[in-house]
Amino acid sequence: MPYLTDLIAPGMGPANYMTGTSADMEWFRREPKKEKKRVHVMALGDVGSTLLLGLKLLGGDCIHTIGIFDVRKEFEARFEFEMNQVTHPGAYGGLPPVEIVPEEQLFACDVFVFCASRGVPPISETKMDVRMAQYEANAGLVELYAKKAVAAGFRGLFAVVSDPVDPLCLAAEAAGLNPARIKGYGLGVMNARAAYYAKKDARFASFLSEGAAFGPHGSDLVIANSLTHYDDTLSRELTDLTVRANVAMREMGFKPYLAPALSSGALSILATLRGEWHYSSQKFGRIFLGAKNRVTEAGIEVENPLLPQELYERIEKAYDGLCLLAEKAENVR
Repeated sequence: MPYLTDLIAPGMGPANYMTGTSADMEWFRREPKKEKKRVHVMALGDVGSTLLLGLKLLGGDCIHTIGIFDVRKEFEARFEFEMNQVTHPGAYGGLPPVEIVPEEQLFACDVFVFCASRGVPPISETKMDVRMAQYEANAGLVELYAKKAVAAGFRGLFAVVSDPVDPLCLAAEAAGLNPARIKGYGLGVMNARAAYYAKKDARFASFLSEGAAFGPHGSDLVIANSLTHYDDTLSRELTDLTVRANVAMREMGFKPYLAPALSSGALSILATLRGEWHYSSQKFGRIFLGAKNRVTEAGIEVENPLLPQELYERIEKAYDGLCLLAEKAENVR
């Protein structure tokens, strides 16, 4: 059976894949070990403001300050005002304060969280490549701010939350950022959605203890019901339910942003800061691929499981699809 790393280096073996170096991870170093980080969040729409709330409530152990930036100054004022009124009684310093950050200081931080978006095609649209439409809308923004980061000498983590996560990570790299300093946050919610369905249907219960998620936040997602007792039919059914969760929410009449902002965004970013295993995308061969990983002072460690052949072929197809998408993106640029 193959390993995940056979996608890029056949025969590498069972050791977990490491990307980046200790020099790239200087933003993660803890000197002393309990050192907290400064996080800046750009754009306070539905996703950005929900992510901000998650960081505020849950990040007191690893974040000392949250900076916010939005071109709509009334949004900055609102969230500075309201977020700083969220506190425990008596323990007024327990949650990280929120500060408005001027654009020229946007990259004076350890982690920059990109949540900006220029819009998503309507769910009824079926005649276009939705991911490429999103890419065309958002790539220019990512490139603009990635270039600003490079100009500012930014050496922290550039966290991409906007869709399509994986191609936008490549756009940030193309703008000059070190790929080891870029991570995409989209796979966390897909894992969480799979767990939601696994809790509701006993047929999928093995996912909760043996399952895994791979690939992009989109139609090429790969959910495995189990890495040790893989069932291709069940896994594909669970994958389809997970991918369609966005549509299911839209059919209820609501935009699906709460779970993505918290599971892919706040919870995964906090796990990154804590050095915990989580789902996100990092440079993997030619593209950014979502998989379970953790940040260490030596680099990013990507879980490299032994894969059943049917599962490996599904991930390989997703990898090839992302490579094709990257080629299309190059043409767009």
